[in-house]
Amino acid sequence: MAGGKLQLDAAQIREARTLARRVGKPIVNTAKKHTTVSVERATLRLAGLQGADSEGTPWVNRLADVVRADVGLEHGVALPVWDALRRGEAGDLLELAQKASAGSITFRLPQDKDAVRASAAARTAVGKGIKQIDRRRVERERMIAKVGDAPRKPWIYLIVATGDIYEDIPQAQAAAREGADVIAVIRSTGQSLLDFVPEGATREGFAGTYATQENFRLMRAALDETSKELGRYVRLTNYASGLCMPEIAALAGLERLDMMLNDSMYGILFRDINPIRTFVDQRFSRQVHARAGIIINTGEDNYLTTADAVEAAHTVTTSQLLNEYFGKEAGLEDWQLGLGHAFEIDPEVPDSFRLELAHAMLARDLFPNAPLKWMPPTRHMTGDVFRG
Repeated sequence: MAGGKLQLDAAQIREARTLARRVGKPIVNTAKKHTTVSVERATLRLAGLQGADSEGTPWVNRLADVVRADVGLEHGVALPVWDALRRGEAGDLLELAQKASAGSITFRLPQDKDAVRASAAARTAVGKGIKQIDRRRVERERMIAKVGDAPRKPWIYLIVATGDIYEDIPQAQAAAREGADVIAVIRSTGQSLLDFVPEGATREGFAGTYATQENFRLMRAALDETSKELGRYVRLTNYASGLCMPEIAALAGLERLDMMLNDSMYGILFRDINPIRTFVDQRFSRQVHARAGIIINTGEDNYLTTADAVEAAHTVTTSQLLNEYFGKEAGLEDWQLGLGHAFEIDPEVPDSFRLELAHAMLARDLFPNAPLKWMPPTRHMTGDVFRG
């Protein structure tokens, strides 16, 4: 049975998805059996550990580092951390992190009944963060019902990138008043390679603004005010990629962001990050996004900034199919799969527009219920606004 405007062969579509599953399943199996330091720090963040020491190093980093030095992270931080709390080593997570950083606590991996009790205590603590994410999702749904949603699609997506969150906010509000439906706050250059999430409001980013929990909170609150002013909900986007993907995903859920850039392979292809770490992190982060009701945006448009958009067109479709498999396995629904497409064919190529249109139609027919992310040309821009 054929479907869609291109009348594609349904058997070929099924085969393509079967191949994506065949490629992706061993990677998912690996992700299920492993953890990463950022997954463990995200667990601590969900349990409520915040703040940083006098040098600006987050307490989640300090605590995870000491646990790793004492017992390793192969079994996660939950058992040794909540075992220590149950033994009275500290009154709460923050005090535990401070004492551990000072070298006054040695962690152990509890056994038998001690392990069962530590696990139960950890589940209760982390469960509070999960419940907060659930509340923020309901809050979004209620706000949309109250103030109204964007009256049309496609949604217009606009970027702010001053480096200063207090400069980003008025720019974002002005963009919304001029018709933007989604505001993306570009991250500071190189943040994807930082193995920690900066703390607090930041004013000195480079070609973008640092992704922090406080910056998320400030921008969400500002856009909520503008949403009420305009009578339509303005969505907020940031970036869950790089070395701290799980932590940033958790913070996005806690602060009610609506979209997150979250490609399954971006860190491997464009940042030379360890592949196993990337796939473990992306699965965890997408599970958080699924729970939070966040739409992900994948990164296929990046491929065509370094490869020819005609010769390498098939890589975009391949990536979309893999991102779909990984996303759905992690719990995302079709409406949360913002798969990427980019208008990057050289305008001088004969029939360039027809080729672009055909590829866009292919993406729509393959993923009829996905909110596809369409990106305008960047590689072939000349400065001529009419050409752009």
